[in-house]
Amino acid sequence: MKLEAVSGPVEPNLVPAWTTDQCAQFRKAPMTFAHRLAETGLFEDEALAALLDRYPDELFDINIYDFDDEGQARLRTGVRGRLPGDQVLEGIKGGRVWVNLRRIEANHEALRPFIQAAFGEIKARLPDFNPVQLNGQLILSAPQAKVPFHADPPGVCLFHMRGRKRIWIYPADEEHMPQTGMEDILLKQQTEELPYRRDMDRVAEVFDLSPGIAITWPLHAPHRIENQEGFNVSLSVDFQTWGSRILNGAHYANGILRRKGLPVAAMSATPMAARVGLWAASLAMKRISLVEDKIVNLDRSFELDGVKT
Repeated sequence: MKLEAVSGPVEPNLVPAWTTDQCAQFRKAPMTFAHRLAETGLFEDEALAALLDRYPDELFDINIYDFDDEGQARLRTGVRGRLPGDQVLEGIKGGRVWVNLRRIEANHEALRPFIQAAFGEIKARLPDFNPVQLNGQLILSAPQAKVPFHADPPGVCLFHMRGRKRIWIYPADEEHMPQTGMEDILLKQQTEELPYRRDMDRVAEVFDLSPGIAITWPLHAPHRIENQEGFNVSLSVDFQTWGSRILNGAHYANGILRRKGLPVAAMSATPMAARVGLWAASLAMKRISLVEDKIVNLDRSFELDGVKT
């Protein structure tokens, strides 16, 4: 979704004014801010059940992570089965699953203008922030759900609506977010999960989210999440700028070059002109499918109405 002017009945001040420190921290450090999206009525049970009833099956993910004593995770994915929306909600509330409704910005007409308006307000106070694409995921998760240590290729703003959750955010350095790991994520050789050790927590910044609080963090910063209380609802909005597009394209091209046995420089030592060249090369590489997508056909191992969660 491109960021465009909003018309229609959207209340102003969805994102109340930021302090000077918040404006300076945006995309440079983890930061929280207030929002009013939770007041729209779009995230109450009745509205969510109706949305689940009509949401496209191909954009509907159901997941469970099983964790060992060291915090390592194994992903199980499923399908909704035959349950209507209200029973899907009850299934989420009673277990450990989380449901991800992808492309929510394109498939929830009532929510779309609020996403546009919120980002329009953020953009208005940050002259250097020029998002060229927004993609949203509505995340519905059980009281005991956890999301393991992972990193996202685009920038992210997570708007929290219901329940309480805790998020650990780690440095986007080579120790926590190896360059080869981001290459593999962008090449779809692995999901977004990364190797995790409990001693990494000593450098994490920890935030508790309640309804009406949003959080964002630097590009590619790894993070993990544990729900703390109640049925959780969050809106995760991925944003791309030209800078993030070029950087991710450069990582993609480097991943191909690395697989061909060619030398790859550290991204931190790669000047912008070289990144742009790698990004341009990545566009051609993607067209000819030089690597197989290893995550497109993840096994769906359960139905929500039959799984023990």
